[in-house]
Amino acid sequence: MGQATESCFCRGAGCSRALVAGCCPRPLWLRGKNEVLKNLFGLSRGQIEAELVALGHAAFRGRQIYRWIYARGVADFEAMTDLSRELRADLSRAFTITLPSIAQRHVSRDGTIKYLLELADGRNVETVYIPDGERHTFCLSTQVGCPLKCTFCYSGTIRFERNLEPGEILAQLLLARDDLPTPPARTNLVFMGMGEPLLNAEGVLSSLEVFTDDDAFAVSPRRITVSTAGVVDQLETFSAKAPTIGLAISLHATTNERRDQLMPINRKHPIRAVIEAARRLPLPRRRRITFEYVLLGGENDTLEDAHRLASLLEGVKAKVNVIAYNPWPGAPHSRSTSEATERFIEVLAAAGLTASLRRSRGDDVLAACGQLANQSDDEVLERQSSD
Repeated sequence: MGQATESCFCRGAGCSRALVAGCCPRPLWLRGKNEVLKNLFGLSRGQIEAELVALGHAAFRGRQIYRWIYARGVADFEAMTDLSRELRADLSRAFTITLPSIAQRHVSRDGTIKYLLELADGRNVETVYIPDGERHTFCLSTQVGCPLKCTFCYSGTIRFERNLEPGEILAQLLLARDDLPTPPARTNLVFMGMGEPLLNAEGVLSSLEVFTDDDAFAVSPRRITVSTAGVVDQLETFSAKAPTIGLAISLHATTNERRDQLMPINRKHPIRAVIEAARRLPLPRRRRITFEYVLLGGENDTLEDAHRLASLLEGVKAKVNVIAYNPWPGAPHSRSTSEATERFIEVLAAAGLTASLRRSRGDDVLAACGQLANQSDDEVLERQSSD
């Protein structure tokens, strides 16, 4: 890794543009004996304004700093040229702007890039960049590990450790986007990485506030989707507080018996409770809820399953995203055949449902849907050699 300066985002082979925790030889958050500076990265506009007022400066200075951090990706107070020298000195004495670092990156043959990020406490989390023509999607994680333990998801095999802080969610986009040779002008965000977003509702909502702010990342809410396993007691509250984003609900079975086996959360939030909660959500006129359904060979991919799914979703403003299963080392399931997949989608279409197949992207580097588990370089190389 090249030596970083105080104004660079770590890019592994070399650094550019902003400070990263652990990247630089003189960390800004350790100034003097036992002194720890407050990190501004991850704070909302209002929170940064409040910090500036408490420091004795006008609130609008906080808005300026907010734009420098999120809209321009600047982490060096000295580079904030519309601030006075006195204010910049005050900021350097009181605050820091630090992000996680990119520990590893794995590039798929299809252009997908998986990033292993190291957090300030030494824990890791993964995020994925998925290019598809003019469409650029970033898949974000919300927890270190996942407590839900779905049997088809690699994240469920590692220990759940904690929720991610808002700044750790925001940094995933900033680091991955700025690592690209040409950062895309428009991005799509999917909260479909490691963790259950609704079990970190406050962290996700705080990150959405910044992602969608025109003075920050300026991502249109229409380009954001949050996926949940169906945490019914959080669903309505989360939807009421969130911007008008897309919502995807992971169903993956059509009977409680099967869903209990695949998704232990079903014992608390069974199928009909999840669907009824979704039915009650107020949706914009042209919006529909996406129901995700991973096809597992010989387990949930029969014609009877397809007909039951169509019946369950009758009267719901819904579309179905059928997902090809992406196996991982030691996975207990197998992928459905192409014939079974086609028949499943045909049944849904015949029932009047819009159904699409999610193509696997990045599966050769364990970056596809259901494959994130903080893998090391050696594990990814072993996967590539087995393909």
